[in-house]
Amino acid sequence: MPDFFDDLLKKIFPPRTSNQALSVKENFSVKEKDLQDLETWDRSEDSKALYDLVYRNYHYKRAQINESPEVHVFSSVYANGFALSYGPPLDLNSFSLLFLGLSRRIIALGYEQVSLDRKLEEVNEQVKETEKFYFKPPLQLPQEGELISQLYGNISLEKIRINQQPSYFKLLASVYSDRLYYDAKPFDELMDRLFERP
Repeated sequence: MPDFFDDLLKKIFPPRTSNQALSVKENFSVKEKDLQDLETWDRSEDSKALYDLVYRNYHYKRAQINESPEVHVFSSVYANGFALSYGPPLDLNSFSLLFLGLSRRIIALGYEQVSLDRKLEEVNEQVKETEKFYFKPPLQLPQEGELISQLYGNISLEKIRINQQPSYFKLLASVYSDRLYYDAKPFDELMDRLFERP
């Protein structure tokens, strides 16, 4: 009789092999306290200095100059973006607040937050945690013969932690290549608007 139950359990919960990675994904929402902390931080000189620093380092990187915290630039016909590596002067708090602050600034541009999820996965015996916001331009019913505005395209914003330590975050704007839409606005304009002082 024990063999029957053992076999049944193995069919329902197959044993994990050594090369099989663990992966868990869940939706979640931003806590009210985090939004209050962001509101306070956004009014501080520290936040202004950090937004200015990241914006400056983005433009330095485009000129092949690396500064800390390091910025990486993505550029193609259909997607543009940047990644920000965790490093001085960022700390755990400012890194998270900058990430959340950018998400609120994207919404302020007229975007709708479609999802916010967290994914935990095992990669090379390390735990990778990805928090991801996904934004789309507002839905519109165009007038006959008119095109639809895609603003800057769809935007994803991801924060990556490895073994519970911050690693980087990434913003990517992917454009529609559909005849129903106007061309996307320039990515440089998106960067200007995200990093301008409120």
